[in-house]
Amino acid sequence: MPVRGMLCSVSTSHDLDERFRNALTAWPANAHPNADPHATVRSDSGLTGALARELFDAQVTSRHLDLAARRLRAEGAGFYTIGSAGHEGNAGVAAALRPTDPALLHYRSGAFYAARAQQLAEGKVDPIRDVLRGIVASAAEPIAGGRHKVFGSTDLNVIPTTSTIASHLPRAVGLAFAVERSRQGISAGRHAADTGQPAVVPPTWPRDAVVVCSFGDASVNHASATAAFNTAGWADFTGLRLPLLFVCEDNGLGISVRSPAGWVGTTLKARPGLRYFHADGCDLADTYAVARSAVSWVRRHRRPAVLHLRTVRLMGHAGADAELAYRSNAEIEHDLALDPLLRTAHLLVDSGHAAPLELLSRYDEIGWRVQQTAAAVRDEPKLASAAEVVAPLAPRRPLRVAKLIARAGERAAGAMLAERDRVFGGRLPERAGPLTLAQSINAALTDLMLAHPQSLVFGEDVARKGGVYGVTKGLRDRFGPARVFDTLLDETSILGLGLGAGLGGLLPIPEIQYLAYLHNAEDQLRGEAASMRFFSQGAYRNPMVVRVAGLAYQKGFGGHFHNDHSVAVLRDIPGLVLAVPSRADDAAAMLRSCVAAAEVDGTVSVFLEPIALYHTRDLHQEGDGGWLSPYAAPDRWGDTHVPVGRARSHSFGAGDRLTILTFGNGVRMSLRVAHRLAEAGDGVRVLDLRWLAPLPLADIVREAGATGRVLVVDETRRSGGVGEGVLAALVDAGYVGLARRVAAVDTFLPLGPATDHVLVGEDAVERAARALLDA
Repeated sequence: MPVRGMLCSVSTSHDLDERFRNALTAWPANAHPNADPHATVRSDSGLTGALARELFDAQVTSRHLDLAARRLRAEGAGFYTIGSAGHEGNAGVAAALRPTDPALLHYRSGAFYAARAQQLAEGKVDPIRDVLRGIVASAAEPIAGGRHKVFGSTDLNVIPTTSTIASHLPRAVGLAFAVERSRQGISAGRHAADTGQPAVVPPTWPRDAVVVCSFGDASVNHASATAAFNTAGWADFTGLRLPLLFVCEDNGLGISVRSPAGWVGTTLKARPGLRYFHADGCDLADTYAVARSAVSWVRRHRRPAVLHLRTVRLMGHAGADAELAYRSNAEIEHDLALDPLLRTAHLLVDSGHAAPLELLSRYDEIGWRVQQTAAAVRDEPKLASAAEVVAPLAPRRPLRVAKLIARAGERAAGAMLAERDRVFGGRLPERAGPLTLAQSINAALTDLMLAHPQSLVFGEDVARKGGVYGVTKGLRDRFGPARVFDTLLDETSILGLGLGAGLGGLLPIPEIQYLAYLHNAEDQLRGEAASMRFFSQGAYRNPMVVRVAGLAYQKGFGGHFHNDHSVAVLRDIPGLVLAVPSRADDAAAMLRSCVAAAEVDGTVSVFLEPIALYHTRDLHQEGDGGWLSPYAAPDRWGDTHVPVGRARSHSFGAGDRLTILTFGNGVRMSLRVAHRLAEAGDGVRVLDLRWLAPLPLADIVREAGATGRVLVVDETRRSGGVGEGVLAALVDAGYVGLARRVAAVDTFLPLGPATDHVLVGEDAVERAARALLDA
């Protein structure tokens, strides 16, 4: 029941603490609670007195952690003050779940975290020490190691996420997909027993696990949330099973902006394919009862649902937030009267399961422990160097990657030879003669899906159609619709599906149909994919290879959208690998490297495929077949391996007068120009960067120094383009020779022949090259 009659004077953690103490002290004493601990606290709830007392402890733990965070901030020792005060009812949600159910938590789910820790053996996870270490940025914090304050634990199956703008919701959809796929089993092929590989990917979580994902009411309006709701509903409508429980913790405020009355409930109820449950999040008994119903429904039906918890927010958004600037005393008083701790205390006292002073004593006991732990961790060592900070981002174990590729080749040439021949229909690609870029990628995808039975290929038009450019043609027939499938047309959801699938033990190879489409969803790579290792010190990972058709120069179908050549947003994502093959043989080898790095190190890669080169056959003159390349037989995969971050050099003549540094479409143009210059007596070397992140710095510096004249051919825009990074790397390395750059104009690309005025052309490359040679 609401607790009334107090003055509205809560503006600090001390005020909230005193309010709770004064309330319990003022209640009539009930010195002899006599209820059976196994009896329920209320007739309409399955919450027993014993469990309610445990959850009260979790709520109190969360509250004292909030209070400690503000004290530590005031002392200059704490660095995070967004708390869970007012949201402590989410402890009831944790109690309705199992500790083996994977959870992606809202930053106000502190009581959930504390309650889940109670479900394990005592002492296995100490939520007080974990959270306080996160607040003080201690390097000993067990999940993020002082890099950020997150709720996360492998023992508790809590997957760390910032959850600030609901960016974790698409991942939750993908994880539910992966949990269900693992439950059903994924075939490694129609004759899996012949492949020497397991036919079923072992589930990471129990077969009947459900995924829970919590978030705030303001996030309901974010594009990533609406994408997740829509995808979950779409999947349910098509008959796909997603054991997923969304939990909206609705305190009515997005910092200072109030949600319109009734809006959150109305929009959640209206979502097709999502079963709606509602509970009073300040009432522990009601929250637990409704959460049990929701969890039971999801677990039984393997379908998505949303639990809408009405909560309140106490003490403002964070420590620096002066909520009296935008909230009236009456509004604050209304929320204080609904304080979940006081309401749980009332529940226990009124049902005869506790006395007020007993609860106050427990409150003080937990508070003392929080204070003692805060004192113990506040001066623990912090991350002491840049090397320590970046250590989890993207481990590179190139020898293991190379060995994995070589072993896969040995199996393909040996134990899997018959299966490989069958899958390719008796037409092995290494016997087919020189291949185009598209054909080589298709053959490599086929081999990779044979070698990695947990791999999936999905995206827009990739299955029945075989891709807009035919790159995935035949894969669905070879491996079936469980492993090669079309998705709805939403890039955020495609990437979220991949993120969750990777987290769930699968190896996703999603396709984004055009580079321009990726910009709709790039935060899934920046804020979620690349940050997972950073926030978990590698304890969790989401290996993924994102294939993207992109760059300019395709004829007959262009404009700014289908000819997009902007990669700047990808190059500055920490830990992300960006591969840009130009030749067919490199494409197959580089794709093998990306997939092997995903399996070995959990690497997230973007594999950017130049559309204009997909079906190109000739190099110098029509009919020469100079842009085709043979496909390496499996027993040569180890010898032809292309390590991440290594370039490829082509030399013409003596190769001693000019170095051209380029990538993608620029490689073909530069090779043509170098050939003509060599015929005129000028030795030129062309370095195909191949990897734009990380750049092949050692190769760049070596090849530049070999001639003392460098031309950077950059098909992206002059501002923010790849060339800027290449030239900066040369300066940093002390290069003192001549350097020049040709790059595209800073504009969106027009339709038709007008593109020739703004893109890098072969003539411009040759003019710049001759100018350097004459300098």
